[in-house]
Amino acid sequence: WCWQDLLAQGVSVGAPPDEFNPQGQDWGLTPFIPHKLRAAGYQPLIETIRATARHAGGLRIDHVMGLFHLFWIPRDTGGAANGAFVRTHADELLGIIALESERAGAFVVGEDLGTVEPGVREKMADYRMLSYRLMYFEPKPPAEYPELALSSVSTHDLPTIAGLATGADIKRAQTAGSPQNEEGLRGLRDKLAQLAATPHDGPPADLIRNVHAALAAAPSRVLLATLDDALAVEERPNIPGAHEEWSNWSTALPVPLEEFETWELPQQLAQRLARPGKEPTKVVPDPGAGDENPQTR
Repeated sequence: WCWQDLLAQGVSVGAPPDEFNPQGQDWGLTPFIPHKLRAAGYQPLIETIRATARHAGGLRIDHVMGLFHLFWIPRDTGGAANGAFVRTHADELLGIIALESERAGAFVVGEDLGTVEPGVREKMADYRMLSYRLMYFEPKPPAEYPELALSSVSTHDLPTIAGLATGADIKRAQTAGSPQNEEGLRGLRDKLAQLAATPHDGPPADLIRNVHAALAAAPSRVLLATLDDALAVEERPNIPGAHEEWSNWSTALPVPLEEFETWELPQQLAQRLARPGKEPTKVVPDPGAGDENPQTR
């Protein structure tokens, strides 16, 4: 609100149509105009990074390609198919983020999923920004994932393992008015089953356990399991492109956090993701713990 003279009024950012979202995505966010942001000394970015990292050991930047270019969609012109990419001053943005992460003592993860133009991941590595690797998308086995990465199975925008295995996710997405690439999702299901050496039509908990055992082979600095997979939830938190009445971001977990650590499956995932020779990571972080994170910034 304080920086409206730097914003591209009448425009929102999103993503063009792709394999998993045939209608594209409009995120409803108004972008900064690159040359005006530079003229302001990048103060909005600096304040945002400082506020976000002040009490956190790590920071995830959604859609890290936005540091290189953003997909601008003029409002009231028929949707994401009518957008275009607008470039930013990437080296300046990356330099500021690197400096502020050092000051905050926090590592930074850039979400570089999907189509990433040549040179982006190399530039991220130059600034020691962690890549974001998913078993759903990676063509190589986990043992060949990069070290400078956060690696996981899925994200909040993609089906949970249970939802993928049972087919429940496709049905929910159809109800939400968001068409899915059903053949592609079945391919993901078969890929997980192969990596985990586990039938996809068996109990979802078996597949979840063995998939995370396979993920543990990754040398990545950070390994992540979602709360939804740890509780074998079929619903994903967010279905991109769902109609406005859909309950994105408001589906409760099946148990309160106070009971989370008493469930067997979360403890099993923690055991499987533990590094050799180290104690398993606590399932729920201790808010009173000191900064003992060994991740390189």
